[in-house]
Formats: sequence, structure tokens, C-alpha cells
Amino acid sequence: MSAATENLNIASNEALITPDRLKSEIKLLGTAATSVQKARQAIFSILDRKDSRLFIVVGPCSIHDVDAALDYARRLQALAAKVADTLYLVMRVYFEKPRTSIGWKGLINDPYLDDSFKIEDGLRKGRKLLIDIAELGLPTSTEALDPISPQYLQDVIAWSAIGARTTESQTHREMSSGLSSAIGFKNGTDGGLMVAVNAMQSVSNPHRFLGINEQGQVSVVTTKGNPYAHVVLRGGSNGPNFDSVHVAQCEQALRKGGVSTNIMIDCSHANSSKDPNMQPLVLKDVTHQILEGNKSIIGVMLESNINAGNQSIPQDLSKLKYGVSVTDACMDWETTEKAILEMADKLRPVLAAR
Repeated sequence: MSAATENLNIASNEALITPDRLKSEIKLLGTAATSVQKARQAIFSILDRKDSRLFIVVGPCSIHDVDAALDYARRLQALAAKVADTLYLVMRVYFEKPRTSIGWKGLINDPYLDDSFKIEDGLRKGRKLLIDIAELGLPTSTEALDPISPQYLQDVIAWSAIGARTTESQTHREMSSGLSSAIGFKNGTDGGLMVAVNAMQSVSNPHRFLGINEQGQVSVVTTKGNPYAHVVLRGGSNGPNFDSVHVAQCEQALRKGGVSTNIMIDCSHANSSKDPNMQPLVLKDVTHQILEGNKSIIGVMLESNINAGNQSIPQDLSKLKYGVSVTDACMDWETTEKAILEMADKLRPVLAAR
């Protein structure tokens, strides 16, 4: 009898619904499909400098309650209409959370917040929510973390992010080269820019890699390259990098690397020293830079929820506070609305001439 040499640490292996079957059950049609197409084109036009607006990716750090997420989306859609001449609002609908060590991994992995890991249910909940938001006419964004899940959800996404922990990953660069949306690469967790510059160089080129097709079969994926990659400054272990000096250094690094000088500022994470109340101050600094003549900043990110702060996931889920993040702390809706309206008022006279 030969010795066992594989699956020694695998407890189980459960087959998932295929991407094409999920898409046939929860279809992207009509208003929602048109909304996604228009949103992607609007972001492409901003990155191509054919549209003078900024785009703002704003919303919860992560989604754990789909009803609260729809509540937030309706509020954001109303705000988007008020600032549409100056700012293009895109909702953060983040389902997957990278963890430094351990912790809740997001709605797709654990939709019931109880370590039951009903991933198929998570995919259904996530896809349904994305389509419901798209039907409101509101663009959606997410972090592309798992290399398999895009086959299930990316057709509903207008903008994607690659996080600081995965910007250096070859797997994520290859995957991003085939995404249909624009993609923002965050600087490294240490604040370093070269990993993002290298990622942008990589993602603009064709790649071949192992993946899955619509029928769920392992396949060789051949991509064309993604021309709409850009950098996202999120600060790092050495501190924030949103100020004009860091932005100028970033512009120089991007030009030297021969990639797009489009820059997005993440007002959260290390740029706010992980204090959500600092985000409006970062936003004011970005606004001031544009008023002073900056040409490279094309967007910002904000972490925002209905109510402020964050909470641990309780054993009794009925004790969860409504509209409060279970991951990073967020600023509340009132603060978000005020900050965005103020930015729009200040930039309205100057963006068109930028």
C-alpha cells in the first residue's frame, strides 16, 4: 500500500455553483446592465481626461447587512444627483476583506457572520445586492481579492481596487489585466510606490494564467491587458502620503515608470491614521491641492456608513448595531454628506477649466 501524499491537510472539498448558472439565476438585465455600462464609460472618460469631474469611491469598509447597504445606496444616489456636475459618486460594495492575521473575511466567505462559511449563499447575496444597487442607477466598486470570484460578480462592477497587501501579487496583476473595469492599485503597506508602478506596468500587458471559465472548468485565461489602471495613495507604515509633496513624488515615479499619472487619494487607512474623523480633513487638503492647480488627482476614496465607528461581531447577532461597520471604523452619513457637498461647492468653478 502506497503512502498518502496529497490532501493531508484538507478537511473537505465542496463543489460550488458555476458562474454561468449563478448569472442565469440572478440576471443583469435592462436598467441595471445599462447603468453598469454607463458607469464604466464615465470612469474611463475621467481617466482619459475627457470628463473634468472627479470620481469618489465612498461607502462602508465592508458589507455585512444587505438591507443597511441598500439604505445607504439610496442616500448616496440622492447625494450623487446633487453633485453630478462636479463629482461622480461610486459606492464601495466590498465583500471580501483581506486579514493581517485572522478575522471575519467578508460577506461572500461568511454571509451569516457565524463561521458557517456558506460561500454559495454569499455569492448569491452579493450578486443580488450589486444588481439592486445598479438598478438605482448607482455605480458599484469592490476590492478584487479572490481570483475566482470575479467570474461571478465583476460584470456588475464599475471600478475595482487591488489592496496594499495584494498589489505586489502576480496572481492579482494577471487577473486585473483581464478585468472589464478600471482598476486602482494601492501603494504598499510600507507606503512604497514601486509595487504599484510595477503593477500598472504589468496589468497593461496581455497575460496567460490558470483560472476558471463560465462553466467552472479550470482553463488557461488569455487577457488583452487593462489600459485603465491607476495608483491609489493610501499612506503606509511611515505615515500619510496625501499631501502635495507626496503627490508630486508620486507623479515623478509614475512618469519615470512610463505609466499613467492619474492619482487617487484614499482618505482613510494610513492617510487618516485609521481615525475616520480625519477623513474630511484629508478631503479638504485634496480639494486645496486641486484649487492650487493640481492636475493629477482624479479621485478619492472614503470609508463611510450610516452610523459612525465600528463594532465587534457579537455572539448574539440580534445585538448588532444598525449601519455600523464590523471591520474598520467609518464616518457617519451626515459627516459624509457634508464633506462631499463642501468639496463639490469649492471645486465646481475650477474643475471644468482644469
